[in-house]
Amino acid sequence: MASPYNPERVDRGSKEKDREDEHSDRSVDEELSITTVKVGYLMKHSRQKDFAKRGTFPDGVTPNGLLFQRLSFEKPLLPQLEDVDIILHKATDEIISVDLRDSTESSNAITYTKGMQELKRYMEQHVECCVIDPLDKIYPVVDRLKIQQILNGLEDLPKGRCCSIRGPNFLKVDDFNDPEMDQRLSAAKLSFPSIVKPQVACGVADAHSMAIVFKSEDFKNLSVPLPAVAQASMDILAAFVILKSLPTSTDSLHGGESSRATLDHFDIDLVTDAAYWLTRKLHLTVFGFDVVVQEGSNDHVIVDVNYLPSFKEVPDDIAIPAFWDAVREKFESMKI
Repeated sequence: MASPYNPERVDRGSKEKDREDEHSDRSVDEELSITTVKVGYLMKHSRQKDFAKRGTFPDGVTPNGLLFQRLSFEKPLLPQLEDVDIILHKATDEIISVDLRDSTESSNAITYTKGMQELKRYMEQHVECCVIDPLDKIYPVVDRLKIQQILNGLEDLPKGRCCSIRGPNFLKVDDFNDPEMDQRLSAAKLSFPSIVKPQVACGVADAHSMAIVFKSEDFKNLSVPLPAVAQASMDILAAFVILKSLPTSTDSLHGGESSRATLDHFDIDLVTDAAYWLTRKLHLTVFGFDVVVQEGSNDHVIVDVNYLPSFKEVPDDIAIPAFWDAVREKFESMKI
């Protein structure tokens, strides 16, 4: 038996169908109306190749409307910069030297290449331009001592389900033959083995020189550049911050009961809280940090922070879209 004709029901159904069609049309229009944003990127050639090989800088427009364009210091810079909406740089590739004696703790302590100095002047004269990231925000990741001091603030974060997240116990070392080394290590609550790294974290030739010491006598006559920073040495997991996304990697752990135990106690919520905290503190869009899980206490310890890392440990289908979204969100936030 046919249902009785109900004009009100037909009209209501028709209106709902019209609203659905209108929403569908609006969604299509929104997709079609995404403004293409030109992203000019500057980094050393080998790094460009690594990013490009993974599809980070495609030839065409990304799904969220980004068009990547390589910039070069070998060509006049001004015309290139005037043709892009965002400047994405790896300034740490262009460092000549770092003056750790500079008390301003700013980009003035860093001497850049001629090309980077030109870019710096441009950004200072065009404060409205969108940059990932401002040079004055880079300094803390260049100075290991400065970043350790910032990480001390993690102690204010609420504890996780079974542990806390913090910066490492550390000691600044100015002389490997210091006769009071034992007392200073004890005061800093440093245990062995410890890893010793230059205070300058990146940008110079010997920034990644390091040594592991198993007793205080091992410090004598180390070849690590001074001043240096000593920290406890533990298994490392990598975490990467891309604005609102947190790709993580455990690829640096390889088998064994110790590694398995580390993974079992890894608290992703705690690390995510720390990532948001660091984002607010550092005002950086894209950075990475290494996390160690301390045996016994299971405390999560952030031992290194890096600006614009390669994310090579994170699968492409996770890292690349998150990176694109971060760049787009940075641009949109600058328009507000």
